[in-house]
Amino acid sequence: MSNVGFSFSDLIAGYVTAFDSSKGDSGTFDLKTSDGRKFEVALTSMTYAELVRNLDEPFFDCTSQISSLLVPNCYLFAYGIFYPEAGEQKFEAKHIVFLGRTENEYLFERPDWWVKQIRSLGDFYLKAQFEDGEIDYRKYRTGIGLVGSKEDSTRQETDTISRLVYGFATAYMMTGDDRYLEAAEKGTEYLRQHMRFLDEGEGICYWYHAVDVKPGGSEQKIFSSEFGDDYDAIPAYEQIYALAGPTQTYRITGDPRIIKDIDLTINLFNKYFLDKTEKGGFFSHIDPITLSPHSQTLGHNRAKKNWNSVGDHAPAYLINLWLATGKEEYANFLEYTFDTIEKRFPDYDHSPFVQERFYEDWTHDTTWGWQQNRAVVGHNLKIAWNLMRMNHLKPKENYVTLAEKIAEIMPAVGSDQQRGGWYDVVERTLKPGQEVHRFVWHNRKAWWQQEQAILAYLILNGSLDKSEYQRQAREAAAFYNAWFLDYVAGGIYFNVLSNGIPYLLGTERGKGSHSMSGYHSFELAYLACVYTNLLITKQPMDLYFKPKPGGFKDNILRVAPDILPPGSVRIGDVWINGQRYVDFDAANLTVKLPVTQDDLKVRVRLLPTQVSFDATLLEVSNGIAKISLTGLLDANGVVHFQEAIAKATAQPITRLVLLLQDLECITTAGLRSLIFAKQKLGSDVDLYMVGAPQNVKQFLMMSAFCDSVTVLDEYETVQLASV
Repeated sequence: MSNVGFSFSDLIAGYVTAFDSSKGDSGTFDLKTSDGRKFEVALTSMTYAELVRNLDEPFFDCTSQISSLLVPNCYLFAYGIFYPEAGEQKFEAKHIVFLGRTENEYLFERPDWWVKQIRSLGDFYLKAQFEDGEIDYRKYRTGIGLVGSKEDSTRQETDTISRLVYGFATAYMMTGDDRYLEAAEKGTEYLRQHMRFLDEGEGICYWYHAVDVKPGGSEQKIFSSEFGDDYDAIPAYEQIYALAGPTQTYRITGDPRIIKDIDLTINLFNKYFLDKTEKGGFFSHIDPITLSPHSQTLGHNRAKKNWNSVGDHAPAYLINLWLATGKEEYANFLEYTFDTIEKRFPDYDHSPFVQERFYEDWTHDTTWGWQQNRAVVGHNLKIAWNLMRMNHLKPKENYVTLAEKIAEIMPAVGSDQQRGGWYDVVERTLKPGQEVHRFVWHNRKAWWQQEQAILAYLILNGSLDKSEYQRQAREAAAFYNAWFLDYVAGGIYFNVLSNGIPYLLGTERGKGSHSMSGYHSFELAYLACVYTNLLITKQPMDLYFKPKPGGFKDNILRVAPDILPPGSVRIGDVWINGQRYVDFDAANLTVKLPVTQDDLKVRVRLLPTQVSFDATLLEVSNGIAKISLTGLLDANGVVHFQEAIAKATAQPITRLVLLLQDLECITTAGLRSLIFAKQKLGSDVDLYMVGAPQNVKQFLMMSAFCDSVTVLDEYETVQLASV
């Protein structure tokens, strides 16, 4: 084939290696892609640049700073035009997206980046489903358009409600905003009242596929699935995802009704989906009448097993169920699923991708429906991510070996090393003469597959501390945050073209469908925050809970954010109803709740074990801001202290109260930061120093700093006693 002889626009993602301001009309820079290919990028008088931004953040124009930002090792996106000239393709950049102001700064690694993103997502779906009014799930609809408008349909699918409930519950855990918990609890109750089929005689619970809400308010129950691939069957994955939202809500509240529904649904899995023969695993579908996986009515789904029926238990609900309860039976269930995955899914003698569909005896099903002998890129990454989580619970060399094998193989066969991002579905094998795995339908990139890549490489980096995993995680997160966020309407795009431009046709145009609801984007925001802050950048993170009286066994609230490397995280502080609370086990990540019939709102600050200082903004109320200081305030802690001060003074205050009960020591650098902060507060803001240990108080007194502040032993301190 001859050289391409026409111009075309495209995207390049890569690392700056050199910049020459004197070359060409406006300068050029050299860019090296993820796989080492080199491009010369020309700037023009019309080239513009921006910093990557979060949802609800304004456009940040840095066009005038391009030359100072083009430093070696800076990772960026350059969108422009290729021109055929002199037998080559010359590239001129029209739009540049920088990920930070220096080569080492990635703005999405800021401690509050994902917290802000999940708040925006929560607000988008609250408005889309409930029009900013009463949270009433009778208004809920599965189909949501691009701008949040509801499609003309009466359909309410169980799984999409559950996934949205997961999103609202997770948003509450990260923000403490009661609106999100109200939406999660009401959604869970709606599922119980309208979508649950409770068979007490069999000791099982299963969930309707959907409900159609008639104009007069009556309902038509849709028992078996009406989704094309699963028509007239009960697919395992629908029952699995029906538990996603309620389980996450249970982590927060401990509602005993929820755990009963979960256990009865697990009974369904064990009675009817589990292959109790020596073959093992879970069947993908059962007949809605006989509940048999062998019924002839199942057609191409008869006696089959697949990735969803085995692998989706863990991320959808089972890991969160174990985190909430610590029960060994759930840990054993997890181990069984991961042992099955590690044993049955690899197929590296034939393909760089795992096998995903099987007959009853685990022989490969390469003729099923749309999948045939094809690979879903995200499922491979999902396996790597979840194997690492499981390895932290029950360490096995085979888990890590497979996770790292996937991590090593996948970039070359599943990612776009020209533009960034991860692809969707590709052929598992090459035909004679082929060097690249063919796309099945298109080369678009789905939002959920980016999530799997980000989380896989984040947890690999956080667990094993390898620079290659950090690079892959950053590149994946960069593509997602640069191109999937809808700054105009809110929410996340379903698909983008390979060059990052949103794909807005058909079912992929909307923000809600059978395939998309409030799950993957919320899960990404939550776990990216957990892995980045607690494992990688070593920053504190707050989680919120609202346990019901007597909800959790023995009044023990388990607050582990995920299954992380043992000993990597501890509890730093706990507040109940806004007051400091001391009855907790820092190492085991549990809080002993007080015995009370009152509502409790629990805020837990989690710290990486290596963190030596923490500054927590507790509240700003009536012009009074309270900040708690913990550990050693030295030169390394000054940045955290200044960040807390900035948050406290984001609105006008008249008094700043520094709570020093847990400040173990302060150095001269730390003292200078206090003096500087007092100066910047000005004379109109009173500074209070409360509860300082004797050694800290003596150090402060020696500096004469205390002459201009109020020093107290207590400041309206009310401790909640554990009974």
